[in-house]
Formats: sequence, C-alpha cells, structure tokens
Amino acid sequence: MPLYCISVRKLSLVVIQYFRYSEEVAQKNNRRLNKKILERLIIIHNLIKSGTYPNVQKIQSYYCEKTGYEQVGVATIYRDISTLQVEFNAPIAYDPYKKGYYYTDSHWDLALNTISQDDIFYLSAVKILLSDFNNSPFYSEISRVINFVTETKLSPENTILSRIATPPAPGVVIDKELLQNIVTALEHNHIVEFDYIGRWDSPGDAPKSRRVRPYQLVLKDGMYFLFGWDETAWNDEDEKPAGGERLFFLPNMSRLRLTEDSFELPPDYDFTQKCSGSKLGVFISSQVDRYEIEFYGSARPYIKSFVWVENQEITDCEEKDVTRISFTSSQYLPLLEWILSQGKNAKPLSPQWFVDRWKEEIRGMVQNLGENA
Repeated sequence: MPLYCISVRKLSLVVIQYFRYSEEVAQKNNRRLNKKILERLIIIHNLIKSGTYPNVQKIQSYYCEKTGYEQVGVATIYRDISTLQVEFNAPIAYDPYKKGYYYTDSHWDLALNTISQDDIFYLSAVKILLSDFNNSPFYSEISRVINFVTETKLSPENTILSRIATPPAPGVVIDKELLQNIVTALEHNHIVEFDYIGRWDSPGDAPKSRRVRPYQLVLKDGMYFLFGWDETAWNDEDEKPAGGERLFFLPNMSRLRLTEDSFELPPDYDFTQKCSGSKLGVFISSQVDRYEIEFYGSARPYIKSFVWVENQEITDCEEKDVTRISFTSSQYLPLLEWILSQGKNAKPLSPQWFVDRWKEEIRGMVQNLGENA
C-alpha cells in the first residue's frame, strides 16, 4: 500500500479530538488523555458498537478480560462514557428496557478506531523518513502526533519498522525562534523583513535588508528555505527594485521581523510548479534551456535509474560506452553541481554557455591543485 493511502481526514479527526480533549479538558478537570484512558475509550466504544447493549458491569468485566487488569472502578467507566459523549460527540444513549448502552447512530465510529494497521505502519515510517529534520520544531510536533496515534492504537508493534532506516545526515543549525516566526507569517500571510547574506555575496559584505511575502517553506535534505516574493529584488535590466520570486536559506537570515502588513497568496505560489519539470534541487530561474549531457562508465546505470526531469530523453551507445540524456530545465546551478559530482564520467554538450561554465569550474579545480596537478 503506498504512503498516500493514509487518510488525511482520519488523522486530522484523531489529532483534533486528541488536542481538544488533552489540552482544553485537562485544564478543566486535570484529566489528561493518555494511553491507558484511550485504551478504555476504544474498548468501551467497540463494545457499545457491537450492539450487545452493555451496562457498566458488563463493560467492567469486558475491559478486565481484554486488558488483564484485575478491576476498574464504576466511576471510571461512567467518566469514560461521559468523555465519549461530550468530548468525542459520540451519540451514546441508555436503553432502559434492554438496560444497556447503544449508539443512536449505528454508523458513528471513533476516528482513531478507523485507522488500519497499514495506516499505523506508514505513519510510523513517515516519522523515520522525516528524521533528517529531527532538530526542528516540526519534527517534534509531528512526532508527538504520530506517537500518540501509533502508541495508543490497540495493536502489536510492527517490528518491520526496525528494518527501515535513513542514513545519518548533517544537521543544519536553525534559529528556532526565526523559524517559528516564519511559520506564523505563513499562517497569517504577513510580510516579513529580515537581513540576508546571499550565496553570491562576497566575504565581508554587509547583510542586505529584504522585505518578503512568504509563500512556502521548502525542505531539502535537512535544509530549510523560504520561498516567496521579494519586494526588494532587483533584476539586471531594472533601474529600481521590481520584485521577484526568490529563495532564502534560513541560516543566512537574521533579525527577522514580523510586520502587520498582509498580502493575498497568489494561486500559483507552489514552488514545485516553478522548476519546469526538473527534480534537481532547490533552485529557480526564469531562464529555461535545453541541455544535453553524456555519461560514461559507472555513471551510466546510475543515470538511467532515476527520472531527473519530466521530459528527459535517454539514449545509449554501447559501442562507445556512452549514455546521453537531454531535457529542458531552469535549474542550471543544481545541474552543474550534479554533473561535477560525477567527475570524469560526465560531460555537458550544450548549451554552450553552460559548457563554458563547467570548463571554468574544472580549470578552477586544476588551479587549486597547484604543484600537485
């Protein structure tokens, strides 16, 4: 079952019910939802839903039978039934003739109870896949929700999860207050102002002031980028700032300030739609070119194992031990880094300006070798 089979609606209901009860109700009566309480709620719900009209004594007996506990108090069962009714909107009623509880709506179900074992597995796998961001508040909050859902679900632990791993990755140092302010700005569509040192700035350059309408946080290999409309951006042909879509690396941002100025999020704000079909990294440009690259030796099977660009065309020439790939892309910088990472097994053929840029990098590396060349 693919990951996208997890029902967002089901998980959302669980999270809403959890935080609504655990945070708000706990303040009223000091009764915080935990694994043991939820275990009882699920058992009571399932018993009532079975249509057997259980009374409190039968619920007590059934709970002890299912859990192995020696006893559970009558008052506890009454509180749990009340919790289901008030906090989870369960349509529970008591039938005086059958002397037991039943659901007035037979189709009602506890949201957590509708999450399948496959869903539990994939939710746990998501936590593993997100481990590159384990130093962020996102990971902490997502883990808290996933742990709540998986640990309180009445199911045996799926040991196959120990057979899934992500390789260790370098962590990015993030100013958590800055990140939280960006999230707040995203939530309310508020413009942010900050100082920024760009990748192309020279050493010793002073940070430049930016005023940005934040569209999205872009996550890549443990790194955080802010994508948005920079009102202070210059283009080469402009005599004054005309604005433009830009990416900002969070560790290079400082003195971020939330403004009271709001903006309307445009319908085409999604970063993934700005990459002209390329899947090469976090980079955007308005310039789209057609590229042609040759790969040799051990790089050939590697290149053929991925869809790098949606319109890629791959051809093989076994006699010359060459695999050629061609495509259009606006992501020239990640493309250059990708080709350089293949060393002697990759060579760009076109466009010419890109070939010249690649040669310039090679000459720079040779120059760095000095007498060792």
